[in-house]
Amino acid sequence: MSDFLTIRGVSRSFASTSGGAPTVALQATDLDVAENDFVTILGPSGCGKSTLLRIVAGLDQQTSGDVLLDGQRIEGPGADRGMVFQSYTLFPWLTVRDNVCFGLQERGMPRAQQIEIAQGYLRQVGLVGFEHHYPKQLSGGMQQRTAIARALANGPRMLLMDEPFGALDHQTREQMQELLLGIWEAERKTVLFVTHDIDEAVFMGSRVIVMSARPGRIKLNREVPIAHPRSYVVKTTPAFVELKAELTEQVRAEVLAAQAAMA
Repeated sequence: MSDFLTIRGVSRSFASTSGGAPTVALQATDLDVAENDFVTILGPSGCGKSTLLRIVAGLDQQTSGDVLLDGQRIEGPGADRGMVFQSYTLFPWLTVRDNVCFGLQERGMPRAQQIEIAQGYLRQVGLVGFEHHYPKQLSGGMQQRTAIARALANGPRMLLMDEPFGALDHQTREQMQELLLGIWEAERKTVLFVTHDIDEAVFMGSRVIVMSARPGRIKLNREVPIAHPRSYVVKTTPAFVELKAELTEQVRAEVLAAQAAMA
């Protein structure tokens, strides 16, 4: 696999509202993500995980450094990147199908083609029969399925996911993990996935990044030695348990460091 996303010396500082020194959210960071890879990012709250993701999405601007996608510098949002947030960010006045069609409509695609593409992704995420429902009529898991279908329908080369299952109950969260992993195993989109959940990071990722306490930097970059396709049963295998234990220690150390810095 060739490098698809290249992050070089990317940092982010925020100006102080009181005129003091700026707050450094992200230290100069380097990261390479191969095409078709699924990279998960762990770290304590405030370590810059979401900031890094937003910079890759073009929703925030780095203070220094460069972000290249397939050799092209990222200057802002683009259709080549699909973003899925923890909050479902659906348009409440649109039906499930029209939410999924939204980006296609904005591009001027004929309606019949929009519907065909939308139906294909609604089938993948298990929402056939709910096309004409509105978001308020759906459970949280179903709303997030809609958001994932909408991101995929636009045909992005990369999915950027900021704790997309963080608001879901445990059982729904595990179902959504298996659903997304199955879609990735079928389509092999490049994925950058931020989470606080160590089990989720190991189960979903081909590679796990651990970030340090603020100011964030990459502390650990670890391959996940578990073959695809995966199902929930891998969570009891020695390879999974061993890697989870290592990552737990790494994250715990950074959480304690963050707490000490605030004391």
